[in-house]
Amino acid sequence: MQSLNYKNFRIGLILSMLCALVLFIFSFFLGKNNFFLLLNTDLGIFADYFFRFFSDLGNGLLWIPLLVYFIYSGRKKLLPFLISCFALTTLLTQACKYLIVPDELRPTAAITTEFIHTVKGVTVHATASFPSGHTATAFVFYFIFCLVIKNDWWLIVGLLYALMVGYSRIYLAQHFPLDVAGGIIVAIVSVIFSLIIQNKIDKRKTQ
Repeated sequence: MQSLNYKNFRIGLILSMLCALVLFIFSFFLGKNNFFLLLNTDLGIFADYFFRFFSDLGNGLLWIPLLVYFIYSGRKKLLPFLISCFALTTLLTQACKYLIVPDELRPTAAITTEFIHTVKGVTVHATASFPSGHTATAFVFYFIFCLVIKNDWWLIVGLLYALMVGYSRIYLAQHFPLDVAGGIIVAIVSVIFSLIIQNKIDKRKTQ
């Protein structure tokens, strides 16, 4: 396979798993609803606009420019990996939302609305809460660039980006912290299996 930065990828995985574990633990001990209300705090109009914007950085449409980047940056050999990441992330997220835990209520439907901070102009959904698809996408992007970027700066900057996308989903009252943790796990599983698929394809080409 084209040279990848497995060292940073492993570190990124460990850091992300620790973040997910913290979210799971606090959700268990504080309660899913209480932990959400603790984090879903009105931080003012600037934060409303900021997190509304940042949430879009986990939008599935960003797969398109990422695909273009891989094609024109000389990384065409990694397209099976990229396509597998997209397919598995989408499949796992939708399977959880509609088959494994169907109709899981989102915060505004599960908690008395008067205690929840919402942002004007953001349509708040009521069901299909677990896991957070935006978080899954953001963390997959984080892992992908951990692999392709040689420098270490992305380890922290990328993690902050992915965590901010996850937090934005809580701030906008779209997801519980537990959903964000689920999104991180979906991303981890998707990228690991995508790497396995890419390795198998590469081995077949060399035989």
